[in-house]
Amino acid sequence: MKYLAAYLLLVQGGNASPSSQDISSLLESVGVEVESDRLSLLLRDLEGKDIGQLIAEGNTKLASVPSGGAAVSSSAGAGAAAGGAAAEEAAEEAKEEEKEESDDDMGFGLFD
Repeated sequence: MKYLAAYLLLVQGGNASPSSQDISSLLESVGVEVESDRLSLLLRDLEGKDIGQLIAEGNTKLASVPSGGAAVSSSAGAGAAAGGAAAEEAAEEAKEEEKEESDDDMGFGLFD
């Protein structure tokens, strides 16, 4: 991932086709040890490809990945009851959080 990030950073900086040496010097400038076999694998995979097009293709694939969320009830009555219960729970949690927040400091800070 660090090699791809360095590659993309160099592309954003104006280097349309970063070389292995470009990426290595960038990573080494911030103290990252470079594994030449991993770097060469990345460059081999990206050779002859447009990075903008690869990103666009990745975005379309990412859009189809489920991101979780609550299950939708099949009946409207059950959904309304669940929604009401969830609203009550949220109100109770907000009250509890207000009580807990007052005890957060306890007389000392995180970095004391």
